[in-house]
Amino acid sequence: MRTLKVSKIWILAFLLAVLMAGCGDSDKSTGNPGSPLTAPTVTSVTPPSGSPPVCPNAAVVTATFSKAMNPATITTTTFTLSGPSGAVSGTVSYAAATNTATFTPSASLAPSTTFTATITTGAQDAFGNALAANFVWTFTTSAPCPAPTVTSVTPPNGPTPVCPNTAVISATFSKAMNPATINTTTFTLTGPGVTSVPGTVSYVVATRVATFTPSASLAPSTTFTATITTGAQDTSGIALAANFVWTFTTSATCTPPSGLALGAACTFGVLAGSTVTNTGPTTVRGDLGLSPGSAVTGFLDTNTYVGTGTHTAGPGTVTGIIHLTDPPPSSPTDAATAQAALTVAYLDLAGRTMPAPATVAGDLGGQTLAPGIYKSNSTLGITGALTLDGGGNANAVWIFQIASSLTTLSNSSVVLAGSAQAHNIFWQVGSSATLGTASTFNGSILALTSITVTTGATLNGRALARNGAVTLDTNMVNVPPCP
Repeated sequence: MRTLKVSKIWILAFLLAVLMAGCGDSDKSTGNPGSPLTAPTVTSVTPPSGSPPVCPNAAVVTATFSKAMNPATITTTTFTLSGPSGAVSGTVSYAAATNTATFTPSASLAPSTTFTATITTGAQDAFGNALAANFVWTFTTSAPCPAPTVTSVTPPNGPTPVCPNTAVISATFSKAMNPATINTTTFTLTGPGVTSVPGTVSYVVATRVATFTPSASLAPSTTFTATITTGAQDTSGIALAANFVWTFTTSATCTPPSGLALGAACTFGVLAGSTVTNTGPTTVRGDLGLSPGSAVTGFLDTNTYVGTGTHTAGPGTVTGIIHLTDPPPSSPTDAATAQAALTVAYLDLAGRTMPAPATVAGDLGGQTLAPGIYKSNSTLGITGALTLDGGGNANAVWIFQIASSLTTLSNSSVVLAGSAQAHNIFWQVGSSATLGTASTFNGSILALTSITVTTGATLNGRALARNGAVTLDTNMVNVPPCP
C-alpha cells in the first residue's frame, strides 16, 4: 500500500512538471523570433534590393531587424555601403523603437551607379546572438537629377516697353525651390548698365514664383537686366545649370488708368445671371440682384423682395433690395438694367490698353503693387497678402485683367495702403472667381461666369457675375461708394 502511494506521488509530480514546462516563457523557444536563442534577421531594407532608380541620389539606406539589437554592434563596421570606387563614407544610427539601422552617406551618391549594402555577422541582438550570415543587397541610383529651370518671366524678355511704375519682375521655376536660396543675392536687377536696383525678393512655394519688388518706381525709358544666379537651388540642393538672364525696357512715364463707371450695377453687392445661393448668416450691405435667373436661396423672408422670381428662406440678410427678375417696365435700378451695365463695364475693363498693362503670372501673394493695369494671360492666385499701395492718392485705380480664373487661398488678403480705396479696384475675370475661407478681399469682381465666396470670407466690394451663379457662405459683403 505504501508503495502504491509513492507511485501516485511520482506520477502527480511528473504531470505537474510537464504542465509547468508547457506554461513556461515562450521567448525561450528557439522557434520564436524574439527568443534569446534565435538569431536576428533583416526583415526589410531601403532602397529595396533591385529597386528602380530614384532621384535625388541623396539616398538613405536602412535595414529593419526582426528583434531588438545591441546598438553598440550597429556601426560603420557592421553596416557598410560600397560602390565601384570602394567603400562609401557615411554615418550609422540605430532606432531602438523600430529596430531600424540607418546608413547616411556623407554626400550624394554617384548617379547611374550600382551600390552594395552589407550588414555583417558582427551585428548582434540584445542577447548577444549574431546574424547567421552577412545580409547583402544592391540598388542602383538614377541618372543625374535634372537641374531646375526658369519656365517663364515677367516682364517678358524683349523690347516691348513696360510702365516703369507697375513693372512686376518675377520668375517661375520648373521645380520646387529652396526658399532660403531665393534672395537678393541670387535674384538681382540692374539698370541702367550694371547699376544695382535696390529691392526685396519673395518666393511663393505653392506656385514656385519668385518676385523682385523694386524699392521705388523704375526709371523711365531705361533697359534693365534681371538675373537668377546658380545660387538658386531646388529642394534637393540642385542648382540652376547656368545663370538665367533677361532684359526689358521701361516706357516713358505712364499715366495711371482712369476709373470705371459701374452705372446701374454700382449699388449691388451681389449680382448673378443664373442663381444666388447662400448658406449661413451672410450680410450684404447693399442690393442683391438676379437676372435672367429667377431663384434665390438662403435669405430671410423679412428682407425686401421685388420681382417675379422665387426665393427659399434662409439666414442671410440684405440691407438693400433683393431684385428677382424685376417685372416690366424696366427701371434704372432693376437687375436686368444692372446686368446690362455690368456687361458694358466688363468689356471696358477687358479692353483697356493704356497705360500699357504690366504682365503678371501665377500668384500675387507677397507683392506690393502700385496703381495701374495688370494683365494675366492665364489663371491668377493670391496666397498670403497682396498689398495695393496708392502712394497717398485716394483716387488711384487698379485694374486686373485675368484671362481665366481668380483664386485666393484661405486666410489670404488684399491689403490697402497709401490711401488706396476699395471702390477704385476692379478685377475682370475671364471665367470664375473663388475667394478662400476666412480671406479678406478688396475690390469689385466682374466675372464672366460665376463667383464663389467661401466660408467666413469678407468682400469689401462687389460680386458681379454676368452668366453664372454667385454662391455665399457666412460672409460679409460691404458695398463701397460708387466711384
